[in-house]
Amino acid sequence: MTEFDTTVLEVIQRTPGVKSFRFKAQEDAFFEAGQYFLLTIKVNDVEETKPFSFSNSPTEKGYIEFTKRITASDFSRTLDGLGKGDKAHIKMPYGSFTLDESREKIAFLSGGIGITPVRSMCKFAADMKLPVRIVLLYGNNSAQDIIFKYDFEDMRKKNRNFRAVYTLTSLEKAPRIKACRLGYIDGNMIREEVPDFTDRVFYLCGPPEMVRCLRDILKTGLNLPEDRIKTEKFAGY
Repeated sequence: MTEFDTTVLEVIQRTPGVKSFRFKAQEDAFFEAGQYFLLTIKVNDVEETKPFSFSNSPTEKGYIEFTKRITASDFSRTLDGLGKGDKAHIKMPYGSFTLDESREKIAFLSGGIGITPVRSMCKFAADMKLPVRIVLLYGNNSAQDIIFKYDFEDMRKKNRNFRAVYTLTSLEKAPRIKACRLGYIDGNMIREEVPDFTDRVFYLCGPPEMVRCLRDILKTGLNLPEDRIKTEKFAGY
Protein backbone atom coordinates (compact mmCIF):
# COMPACT_ATOMS: atom_id res chain seq x y z
CA MET A 1 0.00 0.00 0.00
CA THR A 2 1.30 3.45 -0.97
CA GLU A 3 0.07 6.79 0.38
CA PHE A 4 1.28 10.23 -0.68
CA ASP A 5 0.43 13.88 -1.16
CA THR A 6 0.26 14.99 -4.77
CA THR A 7 -0.70 17.81 -7.13
CA VAL A 8 -2.73 18.09 -10.33
CA LEU A 9 -0.64 17.82 -13.51
CA GLU A 10 -3.40 18.14 -16.09
CA VAL A 11 -7.18 18.09 -16.59
CA ILE A 12 -8.44 16.67 -19.91
CA GLN A 13 -11.93 17.13 -21.34
CA ARG A 14 -12.88 13.71 -22.75
CA THR A 15 -16.52 14.30 -23.72
CA PRO A 16 -18.93 17.20 -23.03
CA GLY A 17 -19.66 15.90 -19.52
CA VAL A 18 -16.56 13.84 -18.68
CA LYS A 19 -13.07 14.85 -17.60
CA SER A 20 -9.82 13.03 -16.82
CA PHE A 21 -7.71 14.23 -13.89
CA ARG A 22 -3.99 13.49 -13.81
CA PHE A 23 -1.95 13.67 -10.61
CA LYS A 24 1.79 13.44 -10.10
CA ALA A 25 2.77 9.90 -9.01
CA GLN A 26 5.52 8.78 -6.67
CA GLU A 27 8.12 6.43 -8.12
CA ASP A 28 6.87 3.57 -5.91
CA ALA A 29 3.21 4.11 -6.87
CA PHE A 30 2.66 0.63 -8.31
CA PHE A 31 -0.74 -0.67 -9.37
CA GLU A 32 -2.29 -3.28 -11.64
CA ALA A 33 -4.44 -2.36 -14.63
CA GLY A 34 -8.09 -2.31 -13.51
CA GLN A 35 -7.50 -1.44 -9.85
CA TYR A 36 -8.68 1.69 -8.01
CA PHE A 37 -7.38 4.20 -5.47
CA LEU A 38 -8.70 6.58 -2.80
CA LEU A 39 -8.56 10.29 -3.55
CA THR A 40 -8.84 12.90 -0.81
CA ILE A 41 -9.49 16.56 -1.57
CA LYS A 42 -10.91 19.48 0.39
CA VAL A 43 -14.59 20.12 -0.30
CA ASN A 44 -15.91 23.29 1.35
CA ASP A 45 -12.81 23.27 3.60
CA VAL A 46 -13.51 19.69 4.78
CA GLU A 47 -11.48 16.68 3.60
CA GLU A 48 -13.53 14.12 1.66
CA THR A 49 -12.38 10.80 0.24
CA LYS A 50 -13.78 8.91 -2.76
CA PRO A 51 -12.65 5.79 -4.68
CA PHE A 52 -11.75 6.04 -8.37
CA SER A 53 -10.59 3.46 -10.88
CA PHE A 54 -7.30 4.11 -12.66
CA SER A 55 -7.99 5.06 -16.25
CA ASN A 56 -4.31 5.06 -17.16
CA SER A 57 -2.22 1.92 -17.58
CA PRO A 58 0.77 1.04 -15.37
CA THR A 59 2.79 1.45 -18.57
CA GLU A 60 1.95 5.18 -18.61
CA LYS A 61 4.48 6.41 -16.10
CA GLY A 62 4.72 9.52 -13.96
CA TYR A 63 1.05 10.12 -13.26
CA ILE A 64 -2.14 8.69 -11.80
CA GLU A 65 -5.28 9.31 -13.84
CA PHE A 66 -8.96 8.82 -13.18
CA THR A 67 -11.90 9.81 -15.36
CA LYS A 68 -15.23 11.05 -14.04
CA ARG A 69 -18.59 12.26 -15.21
CA ILE A 70 -19.10 15.74 -13.77
CA THR A 71 -22.29 15.93 -11.70
CA ALA A 72 -23.96 18.46 -9.41
CA SER A 73 -22.53 17.03 -6.17
CA ASP A 74 -20.21 19.21 -4.07
CA PHE A 75 -17.36 16.72 -4.54
CA SER A 76 -17.81 16.68 -8.32
CA ARG A 77 -18.05 20.47 -8.54
CA THR A 78 -14.84 20.77 -6.52
CA LEU A 79 -13.10 18.36 -8.87
CA ASP A 80 -14.38 20.34 -11.83
CA GLY A 81 -12.70 23.41 -10.42
CA LEU A 82 -9.27 21.81 -9.97
CA GLY A 83 -6.36 23.08 -12.01
CA LYS A 84 -2.66 22.48 -12.42
CA GLY A 85 -0.84 22.56 -9.09
CA ASP A 86 -3.88 22.00 -6.86
CA LYS A 87 -3.29 19.59 -3.99
CA ALA A 88 -4.74 16.14 -3.26
CA HIS A 89 -3.90 12.96 -1.35
CA ILE A 90 -3.83 9.43 -2.81
CA LYS A 91 -3.86 6.01 -1.16
CA MET A 92 -3.40 2.98 -3.43
CA PRO A 93 -3.91 0.40 -4.80
CA TYR A 94 -7.15 -1.45 -4.12
CA GLY A 95 -9.29 -4.00 -5.94
CA SER A 96 -9.12 -7.34 -7.75
CA PHE A 97 -10.89 -6.37 -10.99
CA THR A 98 -7.65 -6.90 -12.89
CA LEU A 99 -6.49 -8.35 -16.17
CA ASP A 100 -5.88 -12.11 -16.15
CA GLU A 101 -2.83 -12.33 -18.40
CA SER A 102 -3.02 -16.13 -18.49
CA ARG A 103 -6.25 -16.07 -20.53
CA GLU A 104 -6.11 -16.46 -24.30
CA LYS A 105 -9.44 -14.71 -24.91
CA ILE A 106 -11.26 -11.96 -22.99
CA ALA A 107 -14.41 -9.94 -23.65
CA PHE A 108 -15.23 -6.61 -22.01
CA LEU A 109 -18.85 -5.45 -21.74
CA SER A 110 -19.06 -1.86 -20.55
CA GLY A 111 -21.26 1.22 -20.51
CA GLY A 112 -20.66 4.94 -19.99
CA ILE A 113 -18.06 5.93 -17.41
CA GLY A 114 -17.64 2.24 -16.51
CA ILE A 115 -15.09 2.15 -19.32
CA THR A 116 -12.31 3.62 -17.13
CA PRO A 117 -10.76 0.39 -15.72
CA VAL A 118 -11.36 -1.27 -19.10
CA ARG A 119 -9.29 1.42 -20.80
CA SER A 120 -6.52 0.76 -18.26
CA MET A 121 -6.49 -2.98 -19.00
CA CYS A 122 -6.76 -2.65 -22.79
CA LYS A 123 -3.95 -0.10 -22.89
CA PHE A 124 -1.76 -2.33 -20.73
CA ALA A 125 -2.38 -5.31 -23.03
CA ALA A 126 -1.51 -3.21 -26.09
CA ASP A 127 1.64 -1.67 -24.61
CA MET A 128 2.91 -4.99 -23.28
CA LYS A 129 2.03 -6.76 -26.56
CA LEU A 130 0.18 -9.46 -24.67
CA PRO A 131 -1.08 -12.33 -26.85
CA VAL A 132 -4.56 -12.24 -25.27
CA ARG A 133 -7.34 -11.68 -27.81
CA ILE A 134 -9.70 -8.93 -26.62
CA VAL A 135 -13.16 -7.89 -27.79
CA LEU A 136 -14.78 -4.78 -26.28
CA LEU A 137 -18.52 -4.06 -26.51
CA TYR A 138 -19.05 -0.51 -25.27
CA GLY A 139 -22.50 1.07 -24.91
CA ASN A 140 -23.38 4.78 -24.84
CA ASN A 141 -26.29 7.04 -25.65
CA SER A 142 -24.67 8.80 -28.61
CA ALA A 143 -21.37 8.97 -30.49
CA GLN A 144 -20.25 12.11 -28.63
CA ASP A 145 -20.51 10.16 -25.36
CA ILE A 146 -17.88 7.56 -26.33
CA ILE A 147 -15.03 8.09 -23.87
CA PHE A 148 -11.50 7.18 -25.07
CA LYS A 149 -12.71 6.52 -28.63
CA TYR A 150 -9.46 7.78 -30.14
CA ASP A 151 -7.42 5.78 -27.64
CA PHE A 152 -9.27 2.60 -28.57
CA GLU A 153 -8.83 3.30 -32.27
CA ASP A 154 -5.10 3.75 -31.71
CA MET A 155 -4.97 0.47 -29.78
CA ARG A 156 -6.78 -1.27 -32.62
CA LYS A 157 -4.15 -0.07 -35.10
CA LYS A 158 -1.25 -1.17 -32.90
CA ASN A 159 -2.71 -4.40 -31.48
CA ARG A 160 -4.17 -6.89 -33.93
CA ASN A 161 -5.57 -8.86 -30.98
CA PHE A 162 -7.88 -5.99 -29.97
CA ARG A 163 -11.30 -5.13 -31.42
CA ALA A 164 -13.78 -2.50 -30.19
CA VAL A 165 -17.49 -2.47 -31.04
CA TYR A 166 -19.56 0.57 -30.08
CA THR A 167 -23.31 0.39 -29.58
CA LEU A 168 -25.51 3.46 -29.23
CA THR A 169 -29.05 3.91 -27.96
CA SER A 170 -29.48 6.98 -30.18
CA LEU A 171 -28.08 7.66 -33.65
CA GLU A 172 -29.81 11.02 -34.11
CA LYS A 173 -27.45 13.76 -35.27
CA ALA A 174 -24.51 11.45 -34.57
CA PRO A 175 -21.55 11.16 -36.93
CA ARG A 176 -21.01 7.80 -38.56
CA ILE A 177 -18.34 5.73 -36.87
CA LYS A 178 -16.80 2.38 -37.63
CA ALA A 179 -17.94 -0.79 -35.88
CA CYS A 180 -21.08 0.86 -34.52
CA ARG A 181 -24.38 -0.80 -33.64
CA LEU A 182 -27.72 0.43 -32.38
CA GLY A 183 -29.29 -0.77 -29.11
CA TYR A 184 -28.38 -2.13 -25.72
CA ILE A 185 -25.91 -4.98 -25.28
CA ASP A 186 -27.95 -8.20 -25.18
CA GLY A 187 -27.58 -11.90 -25.82
CA ASN A 188 -28.00 -11.62 -29.59
CA MET A 189 -25.38 -8.87 -29.84
CA ILE A 190 -22.93 -10.92 -27.78
CA ARG A 191 -23.49 -14.00 -29.97
CA GLU A 192 -22.96 -11.97 -33.15
CA GLU A 193 -19.93 -9.93 -32.04
CA VAL A 194 -18.33 -12.58 -29.81
CA PRO A 195 -19.21 -15.88 -31.54
CA ASP A 196 -16.57 -17.74 -29.50
CA PHE A 197 -18.09 -16.48 -26.22
CA THR A 198 -17.85 -19.94 -24.62
CA ASP A 199 -14.04 -19.66 -24.84
CA ARG A 200 -13.83 -16.26 -23.16
CA VAL A 201 -13.75 -14.68 -19.72
CA PHE A 202 -16.16 -11.72 -19.53
CA TYR A 203 -15.43 -8.52 -17.63
CA LEU A 204 -18.53 -6.43 -16.87
CA CYS A 205 -18.23 -2.81 -15.79
CA GLY A 206 -20.83 -0.05 -15.68
CA PRO A 207 -23.97 1.09 -13.84
CA PRO A 208 -25.10 -1.53 -11.26
CA GLU A 209 -28.34 -2.31 -13.12
CA MET A 210 -26.48 -2.81 -16.39
CA VAL A 211 -23.98 -5.13 -14.73
CA ARG A 212 -26.79 -7.13 -13.13
CA CYS A 213 -28.64 -7.54 -16.44
CA LEU A 214 -25.50 -8.54 -18.34
CA ARG A 215 -24.59 -11.05 -15.66
CA ASP A 216 -28.04 -12.64 -15.99
CA ILE A 217 -27.70 -12.75 -19.78
CA LEU A 218 -24.33 -14.48 -19.58
CA LYS A 219 -25.36 -16.98 -16.90
CA THR A 220 -28.94 -17.74 -17.92
CA GLY A 221 -29.10 -16.90 -21.62
CA LEU A 222 -25.63 -18.01 -22.66
CA ASN A 223 -25.01 -20.63 -19.94
CA LEU A 224 -21.61 -19.33 -18.92
CA PRO A 225 -20.25 -20.57 -15.57
CA GLU A 226 -19.68 -18.17 -12.69
CA ASP A 227 -15.89 -18.39 -12.95
CA ARG A 228 -16.03 -16.91 -16.48
CA ILE A 229 -17.62 -13.65 -15.26
CA LYS A 230 -15.83 -10.81 -13.44
CA THR A 231 -17.74 -7.69 -12.37
CA GLU A 232 -17.16 -4.12 -11.21
CA LYS A 233 -20.13 -1.90 -10.32
CA PHE A 234 -19.92 1.87 -10.40
CA ALA A 235 -22.15 2.55 -7.40
CA GLY A 236 -21.70 6.31 -7.65
CA TYR A 237 -23.61 6.58 -10.90
